[in-house]
Amino acid sequence: MKYDYSKLIGKIAEYYKTRRAFSKAMKISEKSLSVKLNNKASFSQDEIEKACVLLHIADIEIPLYFFTKKVQ
Repeated sequence: MKYDYSKLIGKIAEYYKTRRAFSKAMKISEKSLSVKLNNKASFSQDEIEKACVLLHIADIEIPLYFFTKKVQ
């Protein structure tokens, strides 16, 4: 299943300006972040939790940023 991460990408740009800066804050490689945002790998629960803290995403908003299905 593919997910639409466009809102998440926007939030990353809003808070960190670049994916590189966000990946450093997440303590993952820029490549790993790219793979996840391009639906080639999944975010772990720990990664989702950490991203929510870094991006100020409320628990109730998690589905909006991480589980919106991509329309094909």
